[in-house]
Amino acid sequence: MTEPGQPEAELLARAQGGDGEAFGQLTSLYQRELQVHCYRILGSVADAEDALQETLVAAWRGIGGFEGRSSLRAWLYRIATNQCLNARRATRRAPAALQPGGAGQAPSPPAGPGPGLPAPASDDEPLWLEPCPDDLLGEIPDSAPGPEARYEARESVSLAFIAALQHLPPRQRATLVLRDALGFRAAEAAGILGCSLDAVNGSLKRARAALAQRLSPGALSQAPLPGSAAERDVLTRFTDAFEAGDVDALVTMLTDDVWLTMPPLPFSFRGPQAAAALLSAMVFRGGARRFTLAPARANGQPAFACYASEAGGPAAGAGLIVLALSGDRIAGVARFPDNGLLPRFGFADSGQAGGQAGLASPTAAGAG
Repeated sequence: MTEPGQPEAELLARAQGGDGEAFGQLTSLYQRELQVHCYRILGSVADAEDALQETLVAAWRGIGGFEGRSSLRAWLYRIATNQCLNARRATRRAPAALQPGGAGQAPSPPAGPGPGLPAPASDDEPLWLEPCPDDLLGEIPDSAPGPEARYEARESVSLAFIAALQHLPPRQRATLVLRDALGFRAAEAAGILGCSLDAVNGSLKRARAALAQRLSPGALSQAPLPGSAAERDVLTRFTDAFEAGDVDALVTMLTDDVWLTMPPLPFSFRGPQAAAALLSAMVFRGGARRFTLAPARANGQPAFACYASEAGGPAAGAGLIVLALSGDRIAGVARFPDNGLLPRFGFADSGQAGGQAGLASPTAAGAG
């Protein structure tokens, strides 16, 4: 049994006696990390928020029966994990970009090689993936995962890591997050998941093998530090080239194995040649479309709110771009065409690029 500290013990006793304010103070210590935990498993900020609320409701109902056989933190993680697994079993709503009349403006999916379009490299990208604003990650980069964690905190919230997780079966996903991202010991993870130690070890072995096929080891360690001069230089060059519609300049910034995705469309493209075709045909539309970019941060990575204008017309929201950097080059580009994401990052989802979008400068993207 893990003995809580005296202040937590006092709050726990009051909460178990029906004191809602004490329960709120007690659980506030864990809400941020629980929300990030739910996001890792579900891949959606909105679904993570729902799962967190369900977790708090279930915890309030069950706090009177908490006997302290595990730490309060582990107990809350057990509830949150079960909420996420239940959410994965339930019928999911369609992404906003695919709903009739939704805020998104998703492009038509390329079925294969066509006029100016390459064939997709894969068609199994996760449909539900959403970027997470850095301000929702809060203290995660500064928090130390447990002693058995295999991923640093910043790497375990990266978009590539979250996307790779979505390809795992839900229980394998939960096991890997608990063990390798959070560093829970095997016995603790077994208690949270309500299964045997052998089941946890077997599930973790399979999850690690599957993840290794989709996630390049140490990819994030090759990225310049957030806010550094090296990062600002890359982002300034990217902004200048993108706003000028300079496909050649953009392609020279890409790595040879760059990945391009367009969630919620289940397609990915690989390599500078595919990037050039997509930029020319789908993004800039042969030079008829121009963009204004406003810097943001998502998943600990540089991002941009996009505003596009056609033939000199007024600018309108055109989704969000998240970049994965490798040294002074770009290793991944994820374009989210759903304008409904923009308000989460503090931007207008339609109309001209005003407010933050109009005032932000390219170098501000490194400021967090």
